[in-house]
Amino acid sequence: MDNQDIAAILEEIADLLDIEGESVFRVQAYRRAANSISSLTDDINKVCQEGDLRKISGIGKGIAEKVQELLDTGEIEYFEELKEKIPPSVVELVQIPSLGPKKAKILYEKLNIQTVDDLLDAVNQHKVAPIKGFGPKAEENILKGIKLLRKSRERILLSEAYPLAEKIINQLQRDSQVIRVDMAGSLRRMKETIGDIDILASSDEPSEVSSYFCELAIVDRILAKGDTKASIIAKNGLQVDLRVVLPDQYGSALQYFTGSKEHNIHLRDIAKKEGLKINEYGLFKVNSEKQIAGGSEEEIYKSLQMQYIPPLMRENRGEIELAKQHKLPKLIGLEDIKGDLHVHSSWSDGYDEIKEMASTAKELGYSYIAICDHAEKLKVAGGLSKAEVADRKREIDRINNEMDGFTVLNGIELNIDNNGKLDYDDGFLETFDVVVASIHAGFNQSEEQITKRTIEAINNRHVDIIAHPTGRILGRRPPYAINLRTVFKAAAETGTMLELNSYPDRLDLKDDYLGEAKGEDVRIAINTDAHSKAHLKYMIYGVATAQRGWLESKDVANTHILEELRGVIQK
Repeated sequence: MDNQDIAAILEEIADLLDIEGESVFRVQAYRRAANSISSLTDDINKVCQEGDLRKISGIGKGIAEKVQELLDTGEIEYFEELKEKIPPSVVELVQIPSLGPKKAKILYEKLNIQTVDDLLDAVNQHKVAPIKGFGPKAEENILKGIKLLRKSRERILLSEAYPLAEKIINQLQRDSQVIRVDMAGSLRRMKETIGDIDILASSDEPSEVSSYFCELAIVDRILAKGDTKASIIAKNGLQVDLRVVLPDQYGSALQYFTGSKEHNIHLRDIAKKEGLKINEYGLFKVNSEKQIAGGSEEEIYKSLQMQYIPPLMRENRGEIELAKQHKLPKLIGLEDIKGDLHVHSSWSDGYDEIKEMASTAKELGYSYIAICDHAEKLKVAGGLSKAEVADRKREIDRINNEMDGFTVLNGIELNIDNNGKLDYDDGFLETFDVVVASIHAGFNQSEEQITKRTIEAINNRHVDIIAHPTGRILGRRPPYAINLRTVFKAAAETGTMLELNSYPDRLDLKDDYLGEAKGEDVRIAINTDAHSKAHLKYMIYGVATAQRGWLESKDVANTHILEELRGVIQK
């Protein structure tokens, strides 16, 4: 069993405990352990052999014993007992947006609903509405939730596909027959969700590379295998497609298979007007069939008298016109990020201590992080009282005295309640270096109400950042109704930053909105919302989203060194 297998079982235990009505702390303990193991860079089997599993962040004695049992025997007795009480298929019901564990249990007990199909049948026959606590509106929401769940399963999160693709590319590079290899398709454009994983390689011996690919350890089964193409299902269930081309075709093939479809069509139209044709084999003169480019993508764009267009911009949103004028923006890069302005620690609902978070951030090359644990009104996430904030501040001061060349900022994540009010009074808010505010409940309010709540927080002179501004969780919760145009204007007027949350299932603000925010002169903060030191690496997904939104370094607050950042915060 690998890390993801074990994490999935611990997550399922947490779901079953949630359905059973166990304490939130016990449920969170299993989710914390699952998250830690999923994010672990080392093989869990190796960690187990070399020492105590309790050294892994978020794993206590009881869960460590269960993980050890799983590694030794292939199963956990406690898990098997839980499955006898509630069929594992019921867990799938909890994944439906608007249907939590308590309601899933009621439906199981009242109607013996064990699958999504069972639930769909019951709703269509209006058997759910009469149950106490449901009603016609609940049936309507369940139908919407089922539709959203099924749609989400057609695609996977970028964060699931990207690490697997990196692993495959690293393994293919070990083959002496492989000259070059890259991701392609929507994965190379770093879209927030991916269909299949596309890999492109170049070789003088395509058939041998195809065979080598099909023999990789990650392969569960082979769907197709030819001399230049192969498709497999990986052990984690994802489909991976490989295409192998000759070296002089690699650039044109990479451009062609990266897409998007609309970008490629536009490019072909331009080539046609120049008496050229472009396809996956190269750029050719129509009359003579002479190839004039194809070895590299740069050749393709240069031959069409354009700047090289970064893959993440290839969506036919005006990038081709700008490339013809040589006026493409210089996109922000991961190397531009100087710190993270929204991370959590074990003081609230984070898994790691402040010192661990700070040390990991320093290793990433950052010069600061803001510890923004939850404020007191969000009790479910361990919200801090004023006394606890004071105690934490003393710890932050001690760490800052110990660390050279790095600063831990004293931050807080406030809860914007249903009336737009915040957790602490203005006098207390003045004591923080960074104040983040966000909505954590009341998602079904009207657009007018949610917009008003957000604007009220923006207008508070102590609020520096509005976090995850649309509240979406990919595949689980749609964005709430909010008038972003109004929000952008208010943020620009007050100097309040809006967050681009890098957490893989959020990526909020999404790329489409970033361009609009930039047009209104809104400053963006790219943060990870990390709840463990392993989550700090999620910054790559936020930066990729920023690139898709055409953001430059000057558009992002945390590209500034600390002295400059303090000026930005003092709006």
